[in-house]
Amino acid sequence: MSLLEENQATDLEQMVGLTRRRFIGAGALCGAAMFLGGNLLTRSAMAVNAATASPLLGFASIAAATSDAITLPPGYSASVLISWGQPLHKNAPAFDPSGNGTAKAQEQQFGDNNDGMSLFAFPGDNNRALMAINNEYTNYRYLYAHGGAPQSAEDVRKAQASEGVSVIEVRRKGDTWQFVQDSRYNRRIHGNSPIRLGGPAAGHAWLKTSADKTGKKALGTFQNCANGKTPWGTYLTCEENFTDCFGSSNPQQSFDAGQKRYGVVAASREINWHLHDPRFDMAKNPNELNRHGWVVEIDPFDPKSTPVKRTALGRFKHENAALAETRDGRAVVYMGDDERGEFIYKFVSRDPINHHNPKANKDLLDHGTLYVAIFDAGDGNADHPKGKGEWVELTHGKNGIDASSGFASQAEVLIHARLAASVVKATRMDRPEWIVVSPTDGQVYCTLTNNAKRGEDGQPVGGPNPREKNVYGQILRWKADADNHGANTFTWDLFVVAGNPGVHAGTPKGGSSNINPQNMFNSPDGLGFDKAGRLWILTDGDYSNKGDFAGMGNNQMLCADPNTGEIRRFMVGPVACEVTGISFSPDQKTLFVGIQHPGETGGSTWPEHLPNGKPRSSVMAIRRDDGGIVGA
Repeated sequence: MSLLEENQATDLEQMVGLTRRRFIGAGALCGAAMFLGGNLLTRSAMAVNAATASPLLGFASIAAATSDAITLPPGYSASVLISWGQPLHKNAPAFDPSGNGTAKAQEQQFGDNNDGMSLFAFPGDNNRALMAINNEYTNYRYLYAHGGAPQSAEDVRKAQASEGVSVIEVRRKGDTWQFVQDSRYNRRIHGNSPIRLGGPAAGHAWLKTSADKTGKKALGTFQNCANGKTPWGTYLTCEENFTDCFGSSNPQQSFDAGQKRYGVVAASREINWHLHDPRFDMAKNPNELNRHGWVVEIDPFDPKSTPVKRTALGRFKHENAALAETRDGRAVVYMGDDERGEFIYKFVSRDPINHHNPKANKDLLDHGTLYVAIFDAGDGNADHPKGKGEWVELTHGKNGIDASSGFASQAEVLIHARLAASVVKATRMDRPEWIVVSPTDGQVYCTLTNNAKRGEDGQPVGGPNPREKNVYGQILRWKADADNHGANTFTWDLFVVAGNPGVHAGTPKGGSSNINPQNMFNSPDGLGFDKAGRLWILTDGDYSNKGDFAGMGNNQMLCADPNTGEIRRFMVGPVACEVTGISFSPDQKTLFVGIQHPGETGGSTWPEHLPNGKPRSSVMAIRRDDGGIVGA
């Protein structure tokens, strides 16, 4: 996912016509005082001891890098598991670097721009596993021989074929994991795959089209960002920037409040499917928009199964879906809506998880309650702000969500979850991205990746969003009251506030005390825990290595000790990439990580480095040369 431009209006801003307004003079000083508690501490006073010995972190932090390569600590090696265009079966066409490959070929190949992923070990066999891997979007400059926007229906279908999800089998041979071509489990779920709609919104009039008069049979999943893994062995893929794929053949078309809030525009967002595929033309098929923006459940072990869009979890620009469990055994799904000023959500299932019969949970996510988070202003601590929050129910007939506020039913609440969350005055956040739950203490972590408009109209500085014009981001942490994920209240703190102490020492832009010149980063995006409780942080930020971002190099992956707060840089990716998607082998001796859009602006031939070659998004397998546990 690319960064929002500083002056680019968000969907909400476009809808309500908010003006851009910067804090100046005393206002700016006030924002700094809020973050620093009125005490402009020097970096030396705030600095963490870089030599602090963490019991969890067993590697030395590496330097930032700008090379077109994977950089790792001494004693670690990386290999490519699978790359964009690799055929999933032996009879499928090989990758064509010229860009002349067909849509049909791409439907049989590993998708482009891999993002979130999960590993599913075979029962009783830790040397064999399935991986479900998101393919978020595609780069036209590399997808097509002409290198530009789609010029035909075939071009559009090829783009749709490059997105969605790839399910692959992997096996360990000796010390390495390898992709198993021709496994019966290998399959693509792409922009034209049949998908069922389930839950309270299924069948609603807003989901019906001329091609599907039932409102229960969608076609395709795309713009799939991150993921979740259920205790019953299914994969949750999350549709994020789906509205970017829509446009209108009528340049004067007006959009209603719901359509505007989700960001659809007549000209599309440089994707331009609507010009050659009427399904994405709002002038012809306006309800098609409502059939996307959901969490989709996939059974990786049943290659003939139809994925299901779980409407009970709400419709918005989903980043990922993090699973937890209430004290009485019900499923909890934490979700972020990745856009400036949008919200953090929680879904709690009506029924408990059946841990003895996984198939009994096949429709568990179709019934339950959706909540949205409200955070207080916090305690104003200079380096480590803390506070409290609550979950507010988004149910028709409660909390002012009814006909008077524009909702005729629960289905409408779910289809327009953003609007419902605004009714209850949920806290507008700095772009909530990945959410993960600690396997050791149950605390929940969420990346707030950045927000260049924090401090402007409708987005006050404070609480978990402590800095105006936030270009670096922070990681929010909360703990459910009574350690029960079913509780409606929680306490929160900021685990880390990213920044650049080299450029902005002694100011809010310098970051929190656990940031130093040796581990600084911007735009935390992906998150993952290993079994030992190490927190892995993946970035999707500004890789210019200039100005505010001087010294940060390419996007990277870091590892943190949640107990001490120490953070060390573990990996740096190649030129212009995003580091995203993380999973571990069952024995924790191999870390799988995704490299998305290497060379998105040119300047890369990674990973093959062929003469005049194209960069290819890939999944990497990282291991210790001595065969030990990664990170330890």
